Amino acid sequence: MTNTDSDNSREWAAQAYALLKKRQEEQKQELQKQEEQKQELEKQEEQKQELETQEEQKQELIHTSNKENITEQSKNIAEPELGEFDDNFTWSAMVLAAQGKNINQISIDEIDWLTKLRRGLEETRKGFVTELLDKLGDDPLTPESLDDLETLLIRADVGIDSTDKVISSLRTKLNEEVVGAEAGIKFLKRELKLIIDKPIKSSGSDILVPQKGKLNVWLLVGVNGVGKTTTLGKLAYLSSRSNYKTLIAAADTFRAAAVEQLKVWGDRSNVDVISNQSKNADPAAVVFDAINSAKKRNVDLLLVDTAGRLQTKNNLMDELAKIKKIIDKKVPDAIVESLLVLDASQGQNGLKQAKSFAKSADLSGAIITKLDGTSRGGVSLAVSEEVNLPIRFIGAGEGIKDLRPFNSYEFVEAMLADK
Repeated sequence: MTNTDSDNSREWAAQAYALLKKRQEEQKQELQKQEEQKQELEKQEEQKQELETQEEQKQELIHTSNKENITEQSKNIAEPELGEFDDNFTWSAMVLAAQGKNINQISIDEIDWLTKLRRGLEETRKGFVTELLDKLGDDPLTPESLDDLETLLIRADVGIDSTDKVISSLRTKLNEEVVGAEAGIKFLKRELKLIIDKPIKSSGSDILVPQKGKLNVWLLVGVNGVGKTTTLGKLAYLSSRSNYKTLIAAADTFRAAAVEQLKVWGDRSNVDVISNQSKNADPAAVVFDAINSAKKRNVDLLLVDTAGRLQTKNNLMDELAKIKKIIDKKVPDAIVESLLVLDASQGQNGLKQAKSFAKSADLSGAIITKLDGTSRGGVSLAVSEEVNLPIRFIGAGEGIKDLRPFNSYEFVEAMLADK
């Protein structure tokens, strides 16, 4: 990017920032106005209560009870605040602009997510771009620098197959022309995006969303400790917020805390949870009850939390098979997705899990969690290339909003953002 391009980008980002700042101030003023009106109403209610008769007090008690229920039902999640106008904001705004968004379409929510993603992949990025550019300086790529890049890619758990493919493409390009450091990074971005996009395009669906008019059942599978239950809770929020009628089935009955954990997430997302409090209840029976409830309520999406660990791997796969059998029998026309949840920080262990589940669990996609703070974000590429699994969602933070549909452009840009 030339100095002129950089200046133009920052000016454009500054305009976007000013617009968002103005919007935020207007929202704050509106909220303050609503709060003042609420306090005035409460004051009037208090004065009224002092003068009311016993009968009126009884009526007021009913009114107050209803009011509390409404307040409980309407609880919402705090919106993100607009941060400083810094490099993170400028980068996030330009990533959105590169995807065709104009200034009026940019939201604080999107900026907040991209900033978190960029920060979350900082450790991975240090192993890629920072070290590579420090070695290259302004010099063009050489066969020796490709050897260094190969080492960096493997260290970031991109995987042998993905690394071989990228390095081979770069060697071919190097034989044809002189490639500078900046052009090399651009070419690297393109190659990595091609690897990630291949299984997504093969699936026939760029973004995984529930199909209206049918029951969609998404089974979340994976070993304990990868954030499976938490991810399901965040998915419930995302689905509900996107106006899909959503229900949760707490079928991980072998982990005592899982059901209670899901109920907390369900409460925060205003999504009901179907469960069985009995110790070691049959997971398939929970799914059976959840399907009955989903059909009665005309639910769009049923999210099923499955067991992460039983006595043996065969037991685990047998449980998944039983659950799928129940779904096929009860709702043969349901659209079923089996999504493997992987912890990015586990690197090659996560890749092994993906290969193992892919053989027995009929997977249709992957969700990569805990991308924030790990140096192993490259495992997403290994899963795409070696297991041929489309990445469907990624998580980069602990908050309820910190799980988003996967966007390969944003991911690669965040992973390879320059200094």
